Amino acid sequence: MKTSSVVGAVFGVIFRMAVLAAAVCLIYRGAMLAYDYGYRIFTEPAMSAGEGRKVTVSVTSEMSPSDIGKLFESKGLVRDGRLFVLQYYLSEYVKDVKPGTFELSTAMTVEEMMEVMAASTEDEEDDNQ
Repeated sequence: MKTSSVVGAVFGVIFRMAVLAAAVCLIYRGAMLAYDYGYRIFTEPAMSAGEGRKVTVSVTSEMSPSDIGKLFESKGLVRDGRLFVLQYYLSEYVKDVKPGTFELSTAMTVEEMMEVMAASTEDEEDDNQ
């Protein structure tokens, strides 16, 4: 056997092992990121404990859940606007949240904020009957 073919075979094996190790690392990091997001969807705490800070936000009918998440993140109501979008779509209030002006608190969880935004529409429906 020629030395060049042995050296080529050794480098080929090393290259394949490096690609395999990189693939395993990428898959592991992706799995950890997905687990972290999945866990945070249902366990994300409020931004602050206690009373918190009152924040008034206006949600319009033209705003998408992504826009609302960015607004809430800029106002300090949520840590991650993209996580808010996932929480929104997985909540029981997904069809009940309507546009309006709401007074929310940094001590509220996303679920509690959506409950407030949905309750205002239920109050309006009760008044109309």
